[in-house]
Formats: sequence, C-alpha cells, structure tokens
Amino acid sequence: MTKTPIFVSHASVLLAAFLSIAPLAVAQHEMQPAGQGDQSKLVQMVREATKQYLDVNNATKDGYAPFLGCVSGSDHGAMGIHYVNGTLLNGTINVTQPQALIYEPQPNGQMKLVGVEFITLASTWLQNNASPPVLEGQVFLYVDSPNRFNIPAFFELHVWAWRDNPQGSFVDWNDHVTCAHD
Repeated sequence: MTKTPIFVSHASVLLAAFLSIAPLAVAQHEMQPAGQGDQSKLVQMVREATKQYLDVNNATKDGYAPFLGCVSGSDHGAMGIHYVNGTLLNGTINVTQPQALIYEPQPNGQMKLVGVEFITLASTWLQNNASPPVLEGQVFLYVDSPNRFNIPAFFELHVWAWRDNPQGSFVDWNDHVTCAHD
C-alpha cells in the first residue's frame, strides 16, 4: 500500500485555528453584563489611560484624527466618530494606547468622549499570532473584508469607558450614543 502525503499550508492551519475560536469571540461579546457603571478592570484601565482625551483638542494634538464620520447602526444604536491615530495601527495592542478614540457629537458642536476601539489589521496580527488578540480577558472580534469601512480585514474591541452601554461595555453598538448632532 502506498501512502500519499497530505500537505497543509500554514494559512490553512491559521484559518482553521481562527474558525475554531471565532464562535467563542461572538459569544463573549453577546454575554457581556449590562448595567449602569460597569466597573470592570479593563474599563477602569481605559478610563485612566484616556482621561486626557476628554478634551478632543488633546486627541488631535497627539495625532488622532476623524475617520469617516459618525458611525450609526442600521437598526439600533451608534458608535460615534472614530478619531484614529494611524501610527498606532502597527499590530501592537496596549491598553494605554487605543488606536481609536470615539466621540459623540453634541448639540452645541462639542465632542464628548464615549469610548475607545482597539484595532489591528488581521494580516499584521496573524503574521505572529495564531489566534485573535485578547486584552484583559476580552477577545477581539474579526471583521472581514469587504466591509462597510472599505478597509482590509481587521480585529477590533470596543470599550465603552465613558458612556454606559445597556448591552455591555465591550459590545460594538451602543444604544446610548447617537449621531443626531453630526
């Protein structure tokens, strides 16, 4: 009997590994506890790291700039305006340096900091890692391409550190955020 070798590419192994844990990431986001003032460790760490950005002028001085415009959900909630710092999109995840700060436009024209988003391109992350990023126990979501933002596939984690989210502190859409004043 002749044995035929089976060759599995590195990319296939990575894809299989990702697909095996993807449902866990979705379940993790769906099961976040809701409630006024969720004081999880990660939320507190983000608040401490971003308090200087309550004033949007400090964010722009540090290299953050608006990306796209105010992002609202198709059926509920919104995210707000993402101020992204492109120099931080380098595949490194650090709780003290979120890649995006999220602001809600106010009726008086001011911007109110409501949360942050940690982002890494999937292609960059998967060069050195076999699974999605995890920050303080929170698994990042995978957003495939094509997507509504017209950017390559990426991993992301929202942290609603400055605005309560009735669905949980790490869920993408927040029913307490609006784009009505954009």
